[in-house]
Amino acid sequence: MLKLVILDRDGTLNAETDAFIARPEQWQALPGALEAVARLNQAGYTVVIAANVPGLGRGLIDMAALNEVHARLHKELAAAGGRIDSVFFCPHVPEDQCDCRKPKPGLFTQIGLRYGVDLAQVHAVGNSLADVQAARAAGCRVHLVLTGRGRPDSTDPLPAAFGDDVHVHADLGALAQALVAQAPSAPPPTGQAAVSPSLG
Repeated sequence: MLKLVILDRDGTLNAETDAFIARPEQWQALPGALEAVARLNQAGYTVVIAANVPGLGRGLIDMAALNEVHARLHKELAAAGGRIDSVFFCPHVPEDQCDCRKPKPGLFTQIGLRYGVDLAQVHAVGNSLADVQAARAAGCRVHLVLTGRGRPDSTDPLPAAFGDDVHVHADLGALAQALVAQAPSAPPPTGQAAVSPSLG
């Protein structure tokens, strides 16, 4: 059975900025995040990204630039021995009222259909309330990392809005350590990284 982890992008895998990430040089991995993905891969997990990219809807970035940003992501990850299998994203702004912009679960549903998996067996990781709400609505196993601007101020106790089904980790490295510890090793997936946009 496919072991799948869905990651948020900004604030979970890479640093968030005050401005939208529109150029490759603006994309900076969080400390230890690339190595964490590699560790998950080595334990047999397929890792994909589910991200809101409203800069597309607002005209702040076009598809060519977004592909360049993700090309840097894939290149740096490959250098660390890891791989993102695909990138699903919502290009809409809140006013569009789409079903794929987190906190709605549309991206997760699309991922489940693409990979033919039961989302109840999928680990979904993010750093914000919207990530948690989307993962829960999709029926995933919900994980929160305390990185990025969307993180809660404290986990003792976790704010009530996050619910009591959330597994909390300091960062992506701690998440990887926890998942690897509870699962037997398996051969890493093969093939080349691919960007698989979802336009909602």
